[in-house]
Amino acid sequence: MNRLAAAVLIAGSLMPVGEIARAQTSPQQGTTHVISDQDLNLLRKDLRAKRKQLVAANLKLTDTEAAKFWPVYDQYVTELIAINDKKFGIIQDYADNWGKMTNDQSLLFSRQWLDMDIQTAQLRQKYVPIVAKVIDGKKTATFFQIDRRIAMMMELQVASQMPLVQEQDQ
Repeated sequence: MNRLAAAVLIAGSLMPVGEIARAQTSPQQGTTHVISDQDLNLLRKDLRAKRKQLVAANLKLTDTEAAKFWPVYDQYVTELIAINDKKFGIIQDYADNWGKMTNDQSLLFSRQWLDMDIQTAQLRQKYVPIVAKVIDGKKTATFFQIDRRIAMMMELQVASQMPLVQEQDQ
């Protein structure tokens, strides 16, 4: 899969995030919108499917390697989902409270967001030797490059759609 197709696939899958975030309005405008669990679950299901498609398209595995890799990948993603469940909970809490966050709540949000980044990095560290047991070092490194690129694109999309904390006072 060429880079353009991959970028289009990711960008297209992330468009609902912008719509969800833009639907949220500030209290000064008189209404607030809470991102529903259903909206988040549909978005996340779609992103997981596209992530696996991108990995499959860009990680060149033999049939033997694929038979060993995909069960490890699925285990990795299961653990990643647990971290992302917490992250999306933080996003939901942020959306629910934006416009009325105190200084302490704002700092807690920052710490929780960073904690999720740390947990994700620790998960990747845990899985490097596990993946390296089923595919060679170059393909292991390639998998984690792909995984990080996808995660960074998703993170950028989500973060860029979230209003800044200080904007709630304006």
